[in-house]
Amino acid sequence: MLAPMPNTSSTASAPARRWWTLAVVALAQLMVVLDTTVVNIALPAAQHDLGFSDGSRQWIITAYSLAFGSLLLLGGRISDLIGRRRAFIIGLVGFALASALGGAAANLGLLIAARALQGVFGALLAPTALAVLATTFTAPKERSRAFGIFGAIAGAGGAIGLLLGGYLTEYVGWRWNLYINVAIAVVAIVGALVLVPAIARSGPRPRLDIPGTLLVSAGLFALVYGFSNAETDSWSSPLTWGMLIAAGILLVAFVLWQRRASHPLLPLQIVLDRTRAAAYFSILLAGFSLFGVFLFLTYYLEVNLGLSAMTTGLAFLPMIGALVLAAQIGNNLLVPRFGAKVLVPIGMGLGAVGMLLLTRLSPDSTYAGGVLPSLLLLGVGLGTIMPSSFQSATLRLDPRFAGVGSAMTNTSQQVGGSVGTALLNTLVASAATGYLGSHGPVTPAVAAAAAVHGYTIAFWVCAGVFAAGGILAGLLYRRHRHALGRVPTSTIPTQEPVVAH
Repeated sequence: MLAPMPNTSSTASAPARRWWTLAVVALAQLMVVLDTTVVNIALPAAQHDLGFSDGSRQWIITAYSLAFGSLLLLGGRISDLIGRRRAFIIGLVGFALASALGGAAANLGLLIAARALQGVFGALLAPTALAVLATTFTAPKERSRAFGIFGAIAGAGGAIGLLLGGYLTEYVGWRWNLYINVAIAVVAIVGALVLVPAIARSGPRPRLDIPGTLLVSAGLFALVYGFSNAETDSWSSPLTWGMLIAAGILLVAFVLWQRRASHPLLPLQIVLDRTRAAAYFSILLAGFSLFGVFLFLTYYLEVNLGLSAMTTGLAFLPMIGALVLAAQIGNNLLVPRFGAKVLVPIGMGLGAVGMLLLTRLSPDSTYAGGVLPSLLLLGVGLGTIMPSSFQSATLRLDPRFAGVGSAMTNTSQQVGGSVGTALLNTLVASAATGYLGSHGPVTPAVAAAAAVHGYTIAFWVCAGVFAAGGILAGLLYRRHRHALGRVPTSTIPTQEPVVAH
């Protein structure tokens, strides 16, 4: 028989302790999200220092995304099995050590290995952080505020990474883009030891779904690799399509196996609930467009407007401010009244309008008149989408599966970002090439116009993705007062133990 569930709200004892726990979780989440963009700005300096080729450069990014994306579900399940506190601390320690190794790397091979290790421990840390948050804040009002902060960090982390990466690269050195994680992790480890409770597990020793783990990890690896390869080697590459086809076969096999496994890695009831499915799709589509904003606006600001890396990071600050403000207002005032079914489509609509404004950019546009209004709209839109989606994805999720359920949110964002980066890069490159071919001799002015034309195509696609996300969210999300149920007890193996939170 199942042991009684612990009272998750009492485990955090006092409200003040819960909010300090949020601070620790937010630090860990920020560290993981930062590393998707902070290293990008450091790449030119690292390449000059270590002397590697342009063709090798992309592996510094790909190594992290491959390890992170393919191991997220495994990381979430491990946190369910060994306890959140233990998994959280292991993830922090491992991420810090991998970051220190990367910062001290004397050659490209060591740097790539360190980035892959960062991805491995990030895949354990990210879902565990969200699971700690989901099981710490159970009162609706506090939960809304907590997820508002967490969602704001998830949405703004990439922009913060651009700002921090620009500052560190310009004034301290590219290696500090990695060393900074050590300082953040030390603070978070101390906080976790003091604030995150260790709850004893009772019952039989849990089992890990080995076949399911192998199938989903290999499938996600092939998926991320396929889209990454499309970005570098084009969609005509046999390796690109071979990996994507393999990913499809492996992920279908994973779903079929989960239907009959005694100890499923991912109980399908977690993802088949309409509200959770809506949240996962919303996060995936927002991640698709979010990467488009950061990637192509960064190019536009640095190449077309001639801004430095540091100034480019500062240029994203209004978006961060709008995102944080919208997240807090939305979760404290609007989500309790209207719910995600109303707010997420509104956020998607604002994102679509922001992207449409960006399609009007030209080589002669200014930051204040051409970029800033769009950034503000996108910040408000993402601040409306992300917190309520993260909250919906974990609301009333069975605590025993909070880790793997939380991992699905990170997987959605990672897959959305990988797909978006590959597709948009391909579209931008082909559009720019076509423009150059139809506009006579290539002069600096024509080259600049071709680049902006390519970005415009990407912004049109992102606007369409936001619009589609709004329609999908409106159809899938349940009405506000429909309770989201736990995973039915009958679908869970009776020998599964209660685990630490």
